[in-house]
Amino acid sequence: MAVTESIVLRTLGFLFIISLCGRIVKLKHLSVLIKPASSLCNMRCTYCFYADVSGHRAVPSYGIMNPDVRQAVLENIVRDLEDRDEITLAFQGGEPTLAGLAWYEDFIQAFLSARLQGGKKDTVVNYALQTNGLLLDRDWGAFFHQHNFLVGISLDGPASFHNRNRLDAGGQGTHERVAWSKRLLEECGVEYNIITVLTNEMAKYPEKICRFMEDEKIRYIQFIPCLEDLNSENVSKTALRPISFANFYAVLLRWWIGNLEKGVYISVKFFDDVINLFLKGIPTACGIDGQCHAQYIVEADGSVYPCDFYVLDDYKAGNLTRQTLREIFETDTMRSFVLSPRAVPPICRACTYRNICRGGCKRMRQVMYYGGGGICGYKTFLDRCLKSLAYAVERFFS
Repeated sequence: MAVTESIVLRTLGFLFIISLCGRIVKLKHLSVLIKPASSLCNMRCTYCFYADVSGHRAVPSYGIMNPDVRQAVLENIVRDLEDRDEITLAFQGGEPTLAGLAWYEDFIQAFLSARLQGGKKDTVVNYALQTNGLLLDRDWGAFFHQHNFLVGISLDGPASFHNRNRLDAGGQGTHERVAWSKRLLEECGVEYNIITVLTNEMAKYPEKICRFMEDEKIRYIQFIPCLEDLNSENVSKTALRPISFANFYAVLLRWWIGNLEKGVYISVKFFDDVINLFLKGIPTACGIDGQCHAQYIVEADGSVYPCDFYVLDDYKAGNLTRQTLREIFETDTMRSFVLSPRAVPPICRACTYRNICRGGCKRMRQVMYYGGGGICGYKTFLDRCLKSLAYAVERFFS
């Protein structure tokens, strides 16, 4: 079974132009996702996407990123920066806290030093980290608060759902420990969002998830569709199915609008992404417009890949200890991944949303879009709910 636990921030690098004091200035906003502990993890989640992906490689784990690799990676990142550029450095795994708090303290100091030596001291830096929460304590909380980290914490709703799949190395459920870590982040004043894996079983009980969010006062949440294993031809009980996807979000939308009517805004990332795409024309989730983007996923040995779903030997685009981000972006591997053509299945050819969706993310097609049975979950949701979303935006956000 596979799932992605991506932090809410996307890992895309792009250029944009702004007007500053009457002149046009070109700035970069770069995002880099780093795996400081490779695929190492202190949990044994039944649906872990990275355990599945890394198991297909010649080297499943590169261990903890050593100081020499870290230094070379940072120096090559800095080479592509200019003053006033903005960069987001996100950490993910495996479980990134296994690298240890001292690793991150050294990382921040090393990055500051590299920027100063490279004459890039005015670069705007954002930090983010995705964690299962098991190792967090007050020292971690103080560190996150001091450096303004955005922390994504994996919590699969109430214990009855969470403990089915999110197990520690001893096979025990982890809900109580993760819920404690969530409270710790709140006490430490750390900005956080909840990452919840939407399994097919959970999708049958949207009302329970809504009550859980209310009880826990969750204000930012991202539901990640639970996927089949890479290249799997089997149909599992855990992986989400398109009709379950549509039904879950239809109920969730009614609850979401009900909260807006009470003056309470809760960020559900899927709703944010659909609003941005259909009402503003801005894709804010990789793949939601049917287009792969060049991401920078950095493994612990410095190797760079174009997508977190495809950190595989065949997709290695370069190594950040020897190349800059720009050089890696221009490699044949990166270009091929982004530009490779996709077959359009029959179900999409007459679809109302074809020119906007374009078949969606290729890795999520079985669970979110057209997973068989002649039904597309995304189309079903849009048919039912797009007008309600547009109404909510006009009434509450205009």
